[in-house]
Amino acid sequence: MKKYILLLVWLLTSLITMQATDLTHDRLSIIPSPVRIVPGDGEFCFSKKTVFVVENKRQAEIARFFTDLFTYAGGFTPELKIGDKKGDVYFVTDASLKSEAYRLEVTSQKITVKAADEPGFFYALQTLRLLLPPSIENMHEVSVVWNVPVVTIEDEPRFGYRGLMLDAARFFIPKENVLRIIDCMAMLKINRLHFHLVDDNGWRLEIKKYPRLTEVGAWRVDRMGLPFPDRKNPKPGEPTPIGGFYTQEDIREIVAYAGRCQIEVIPEIEMPAHTNSSLAAYPNLACPAVKEFIGVLPGLGGDHAGIIYCAGNDSVFTFLQDVVDEVIALFPSRYIHLGGDEANKIYWEKCPLCQERMRKEHLADEEALQGYFMGRMAAYVRGKGKEVMGWDELTNSVIPENTIIFGWQGFGHAALKAAMQGHRFIMTPARIMYLIRYQGPQWFEPLTYFGNNTLKDVYDYEPVQEDWKPEYESLLMGVQASMWTEFCNKPEDVDYQIFPRLAALAEVAWMKKGTKNWNDFLKGLDVYNEHIATKGIVYARSMYNIQHTVTPDHGILKVKLECIRPDVEIRYSMDGKEPTVTSALYKDMIILSNSAVIKAATFAGSKQMGKTLVLPIEWNKATAKPILNIESNQQLLTNGVRGSLKQTDFEWCSWAKNDSVSFTVDLLRTEVLHSLTLGCITNYGMAVHKPALIRVEISADNKEFEKVGELHYTLGQIFREGTFIENCRMDLKGHSGRYIRVVAKGPGACPVDHVRPGQESRILFDEIIVE
Repeated sequence: MKKYILLLVWLLTSLITMQATDLTHDRLSIIPSPVRIVPGDGEFCFSKKTVFVVENKRQAEIARFFTDLFTYAGGFTPELKIGDKKGDVYFVTDASLKSEAYRLEVTSQKITVKAADEPGFFYALQTLRLLLPPSIENMHEVSVVWNVPVVTIEDEPRFGYRGLMLDAARFFIPKENVLRIIDCMAMLKINRLHFHLVDDNGWRLEIKKYPRLTEVGAWRVDRMGLPFPDRKNPKPGEPTPIGGFYTQEDIREIVAYAGRCQIEVIPEIEMPAHTNSSLAAYPNLACPAVKEFIGVLPGLGGDHAGIIYCAGNDSVFTFLQDVVDEVIALFPSRYIHLGGDEANKIYWEKCPLCQERMRKEHLADEEALQGYFMGRMAAYVRGKGKEVMGWDELTNSVIPENTIIFGWQGFGHAALKAAMQGHRFIMTPARIMYLIRYQGPQWFEPLTYFGNNTLKDVYDYEPVQEDWKPEYESLLMGVQASMWTEFCNKPEDVDYQIFPRLAALAEVAWMKKGTKNWNDFLKGLDVYNEHIATKGIVYARSMYNIQHTVTPDHGILKVKLECIRPDVEIRYSMDGKEPTVTSALYKDMIILSNSAVIKAATFAGSKQMGKTLVLPIEWNKATAKPILNIESNQQLLTNGVRGSLKQTDFEWCSWAKNDSVSFTVDLLRTEVLHSLTLGCITNYGMAVHKPALIRVEISADNKEFEKVGELHYTLGQIFREGTFIENCRMDLKGHSGRYIRVVAKGPGACPVDHVRPGQESRILFDEIIVE
């Protein structure tokens, strides 16, 4: 009997130990995930008796940044001593460690922090910060026990450049919000803030020598009621109440705070394009061929975005050199980013000064003229002891000496053109690392444009590709997430788009190739999110929302529901009631052969985690029927699901060539046909419009077709402003047929008064409805 009792005691003890270990492991969920974690037993408690011992004043500054957290949240400030022997938290310089690396040893009695340099010590304390209760982020005293688990951590980053680009030009981000973003970056060990201060939509930096840059260039007309792409250009004399700028004192404060966080602030001064804001202030810097009124653009700008600095005017270079001089005085960064992207050469082609410059410098074309422009400014910056950065369009001509290229277009492959020439580069591919894109199922997201860059997409990114030449990897400095703010109307919008995806960027930038673990990351992410929520950041919960895919399959529909978090359950209902934790558990495809409304949501335990997906599926004679000779995503036309007002939501069907669109639906049997409706979206700002013509033909054998109806639309009907969905309906008058062929013709280029003048318009249909 004693034997069984002992065995039972051993089993219970083992179970308790395992539970305690699991609990410890949950508390050790940190992002970016450290290289090596060895859990121990017990905890270290911070209190008013805790003493920090550091070796010098620079270490003291780093320690003080950490101890200040206790001043606010704990109501006490740990004592800080320099060069003492007795204490509880020790800083020890270890020259054998790499730059930015650290070793953190936590026992129940003391903490030892080892590093070779200041960033290493700082990052060790940020790891401790995430091990503390999230209440440590409070700005007022809270009643909490400030314990961290016993653990040994060894850590170092993969890349030296771990960056966030913050666009304050398209939307002015108040200084206080920038400082809070910097603090949230620091927790993730991100060490570069690429500050985009200049664009067509605003000049955000005070330049003493050129006061009109902020008097005029920082302000624009009020078009806030319209999405960014829909906003029309300003007219002379219109009030300009929207904007803002940083004084030089603001910049000094931002730079100093970032410095305390081991973050280098890299200013970007755009040239030669994206410069309507400075040209509105100093129009003499534009080409004399420009006859239009130059104003700060509230949106894309249409053809006005082609108004750029005159490359043939020496006063342009004098102006930019003066600006650079003041920028250098404000930013101690070793780098200055000179832009160089998306420069339309339409006015350079007409400008006598630019053409004379090309003749004088023996330049073959306007692209070479941009190479001259950027080369001249880069040489000036280098002469001031700084290194130059630029976007990957600089690879279209001669790349300025030693310039660091940011690979952004598509998957960033243009940067490899620079690598082939021995240039260093940074990857920030728009298809993955642009945080302006949708971060989850678009039905739930605030409006932006283009496709999805989900948390999982960012996390899964591996910058070093298998087909790279070996030498490319040695030239790769690191990775960057880029937050463009076209669709941000308040500071909270910026926070929502950045967080939590920035945490995924941190993991990509810090962890060694092949060592990431999605499930472990999510545990650490939950901890980090609690910390930033305590700081007042309202982060996106898109990772809990459901993406649907409804696919026709010869008379039935297959409904797939997905969530990027594997640690939640999807529950759904089809009886009109809201899904609950007791609703049906989604395990596999839902098969439909009739109209239905599916409501689904994610759950963790008894708590609903994401928003409820309401998915109406409407059946008609074309639903679930095959599209013949299918191309691209044409199966969406018969999947029973109507698209939303977001034309990239994966429910709209598009064509590469819009001048002649054609598709054929096989109804699988002869039907009497009364009407046909096509769902059509207009998105004025994105040049998406109705077709000029829709023709419907029917056939019994898919060989001989008879025209049974036709719709025509005028230019006034087609190029209406706004974003809306219309049903283009045609009476088929009871004709019989099995095959329905739809032919549509696009209206061609957008008119001259359009926000995208001359751009080819596109046709998008979401559903063909046959009754």
